[in-house]
Amino acid sequence: MSSTQTDTSDVTIEYDNGKTLMARGPQVLHAHVASRMEKALGKSLPQMEVRFKDISISADITVKDETDVKVELPTLSNEFRKSFRAMTAKKHTVKKQILKNVSGIFKPGTITLVLGQPGSGKSSLMKLLSGRFPNDKNITLEGEITYNGSSVKELRRQLPQFVSYVSQQDKHNPSLTVKETLEFAHACSGGFFDGDLVNGSDQENKAALDAVRAMSKHYPEIVIQQLGLDTCQNTIVGDAMIRGISGGERKRVTTGEMAFGNKYVMMMDEISTGLDSAATFDIIATQRSIAKKFRKTLVISLLQPSPEVFELFDNVVILNEGYMMYNGPRAKALGYFESLGFKCPPDRDVADFLLDLGTSKQTQYEVDSIATIPQSASEYADVFTRSAFYKRVEEELHRPIDLNLIEDKVKHFDPIPEFHQSFWDSTMAVTRRQITLTSRDKAFLAGRSAMTLMMGLLYSSTYFQFQESNAQLVMGLIFNAVSFVAFGQQSQIPMIMAARDVFYKQRRANFFRTSSFVLGNSVSQIPLGIAESLVFGSMVYWMCGYVATVEAFLIFELMLFLTNLAMASWFFFLSCAAPNLNVATPISMVSVLLYLMFAGFTITKEQIPDYLIWIYWIDPMAWSVRALAINQYSDSSFDTCVYDGTDYCEKYNMTMGKYSLTTFEVQTEKFWLWYGMVFMVAAYIFFMSLSYLVLEYHRFERPENVTLDKDKKDRDSDEYELMQTPRSSSKENDAVISMKPDREKHFIPVTVAFKDIWYTVSDPANPKNTIDLLKGISGYALPGTITALMGSSGAGKTTLMDVIAGRKTDGTITGQILLNGHPATDLAIRRSTGYCEQMDIHSESATIREALTFSAFLRQGADVPDSNKYDSVNECLDLLGLHPIANQIIRGSSMEQMKRLTIGVELAAQPSVLFLDEPTSGLDARSAKLIMDGVRKVADTGRTVLCTIHQPSSEVFGVFDSLLLLKRGGETVFAGELGQDAHEMIAYFESIDGVEKLEDKYNPATWMLEVVGAGVGNNNGDKTDFVKIFETSKQFELLQ
Repeated sequence: MSSTQTDTSDVTIEYDNGKTLMARGPQVLHAHVASRMEKALGKSLPQMEVRFKDISISADITVKDETDVKVELPTLSNEFRKSFRAMTAKKHTVKKQILKNVSGIFKPGTITLVLGQPGSGKSSLMKLLSGRFPNDKNITLEGEITYNGSSVKELRRQLPQFVSYVSQQDKHNPSLTVKETLEFAHACSGGFFDGDLVNGSDQENKAALDAVRAMSKHYPEIVIQQLGLDTCQNTIVGDAMIRGISGGERKRVTTGEMAFGNKYVMMMDEISTGLDSAATFDIIATQRSIAKKFRKTLVISLLQPSPEVFELFDNVVILNEGYMMYNGPRAKALGYFESLGFKCPPDRDVADFLLDLGTSKQTQYEVDSIATIPQSASEYADVFTRSAFYKRVEEELHRPIDLNLIEDKVKHFDPIPEFHQSFWDSTMAVTRRQITLTSRDKAFLAGRSAMTLMMGLLYSSTYFQFQESNAQLVMGLIFNAVSFVAFGQQSQIPMIMAARDVFYKQRRANFFRTSSFVLGNSVSQIPLGIAESLVFGSMVYWMCGYVATVEAFLIFELMLFLTNLAMASWFFFLSCAAPNLNVATPISMVSVLLYLMFAGFTITKEQIPDYLIWIYWIDPMAWSVRALAINQYSDSSFDTCVYDGTDYCEKYNMTMGKYSLTTFEVQTEKFWLWYGMVFMVAAYIFFMSLSYLVLEYHRFERPENVTLDKDKKDRDSDEYELMQTPRSSSKENDAVISMKPDREKHFIPVTVAFKDIWYTVSDPANPKNTIDLLKGISGYALPGTITALMGSSGAGKTTLMDVIAGRKTDGTITGQILLNGHPATDLAIRRSTGYCEQMDIHSESATIREALTFSAFLRQGADVPDSNKYDSVNECLDLLGLHPIANQIIRGSSMEQMKRLTIGVELAAQPSVLFLDEPTSGLDARSAKLIMDGVRKVADTGRTVLCTIHQPSSEVFGVFDSLLLLKRGGETVFAGELGQDAHEMIAYFESIDGVEKLEDKYNPATWMLEVVGAGVGNNNGDKTDFVKIFETSKQFELLQ
């Protein structure tokens, strides 16, 4: 194959690797490949049209009706009382409508934006159309969905192969690198196109085949380049507990993972969370190119699209409370709503304007001359069903399917198998991945190795060269050895349950068969099981003085290994069958107790009641103990009457070996040894089969969401005295009924300053080398102000905040960090600051109110009265709009609810300094503004707030007082006050030669990032050295 191809427009693209393919940008590559494919096919590329008519989804939600709901700290006694109340409390179910009579068509070659506030039904619609919506018995689905005329029922098994879904949640194996994650997805999903390229001329067919093969071969590299992940492709993905790539980069990995295979329809759910506006624009522009050039059907939901991103879409669907408020051309959406009596202000983003409609904020857009203006979402839906746009949708839904689309289904979709890989290839891919994951868990391997050696030495020294005639000693060691090998596998339950979420996502996408996952997990544990059994077994066997024959030793080792394998499969099954770790842990402990009790040592077989004897016969430990005992005492050296001066035949009428076995009521025939091995193999197969059935047919994908009904007494508790934060001006927050602004403060205003901060870590690819993540960063934050830390994804914003907040424990930190002019000690930082992490981690079984109360009582000073602590909890609920869901169980809450709770937990501690890492990530524009208004009020009390943020709207950006702007590489390009409407920052950058002026109505935050070269391409910032320019500026002089 030639390494260079030239198209008709003389554009040359080299096929050597992904970087050369992307050298001229994604749009050129897409046009280059698509044109060749169409020539070789002799027609347009295969396409898929999605039609959905009168779609409705409803769910039965469990509601607790408690007459005396009290906020209690989670003490042991309170938990017992609460559990008892939960069992006796009256429960009933209510039907909640998720989507209500939604209809539309998503056409090939178009890119559609789905707008709606959290809870509007966006995700449910996209999951349903992509075949990912969980089909539970408490969920009712109505309506009709077709793909090129075929129903969901016809295509259910194949649907994930040509319809992708990018989830809101970033679920990945944290120990894999970005490149490994994408390469695994590529291996499981296949190449770019597998069609027959034979209908053109020989030259056209060869050119198309070469282009497609090159793109398929290097597609992981292409995706990495398209998403701007090339600088972190060899870094592990990480998660909440393991340091890896940034949140924005992790979101791009989530997007890229579902880009592989023959995907004709792509559903992308909130893919801009954690990304700066420039990166969002680049990614959406690339997706638009894919839709147009390859005739794909793209549907993308976004929370805060900037005007330039909004204009990239062809159509827009607006949902609110499950109702469809609009479905039509993006360019005509504004005119449609203006015809209903609304006017979008010149300084308001169109997308933000559209999201405000149907809420209490729409009054600011109403035109007085219109008499009948819709207010609720249902009223908007009624108006839309009478509009010309809806009539056009209905006409298209009743129009016959295009014959070309039917032909595409027959020729291209029907032949697609359910899985791209064969069973063997799929199993091997999963096995290799699991072995990689296990080998990279250094802490786990070190702990297991140390435990194996320590327990081996402990047992060996305790039972060193025991007396064979002392059956109790010999059996005791066998029982302990088997127990250690068996229950050492219990430690894997948390890891398996964490990996289960990744399995659910990838299995829904048909990456692999469930059987491949189960078998791959099991096979990957074999090397570790062999090593543990061999090391531990060898030490115990030879040092303690078991029968010194090779046959007996090998049987001993084999039995330990089979026990290891069987019990690992049991705990794997528990991890698959339990809804969460809180259930799996106690069940595993009970099973351990039962296995130990009925193993035949502490309670012998004859002592077990008849009605419980069945447990003894199904207990793997009993079979293992029995087999190892027979292996020891069936040796010919014990098949004797006289042993150590005792004539066993005369005294007990049996040989010494048989007597030792009967002492513990163990069978004496040697075939029970072989039965034991067969049973352990059967137990392993049985437990793994159960795991397969649970993972395949009973997945815990729909989170529990229980709401506690509130009575009058609970509503009265919402009335409280405001602590420090001024009353919210929002009309939605009316819970604050009294206010005492002169109340004594419980914090001291703190000025945060940092000078010449350098942060260095070892290079993951070459530990001998180091990487500077932060390079000489200086800045300050004053009480009563909000300082924004901004920059493109991966610039070091979160890293800088972690360093200032004392949260970096690895690497080398140099420079000064001062609190009120004094060096910041670890104790001072912990007592005076609150830190809201980018990831929302909470105790899922608590209610929202309980989580805030727990934080307030544990983190506020002992001198603060309890009544004030309760007031601060209610204040947080009011400030963040959490009162309506205060008694809702955290498990099952939406992303924006979790984000608000994260901020509330820190605010409840009444800190002097508040660190916020992406507080608006995952929120719509309205919620983001609401939260930042609340943060503004927190700062106005005299607190110091530092906040990282990616893509603030103009309104949100106006909340900030100061800015510290970083570029890729961890260097400062601006630090100082923003001024009114960001005047100071705008004037600074416009004074630099080569920088284009800020256009009217353009978001200054977006413009600023584009100027310094944010986005996935990072082209603009290379032309000008903004770091050196800043170092010669007056702003830099003020910092010094």
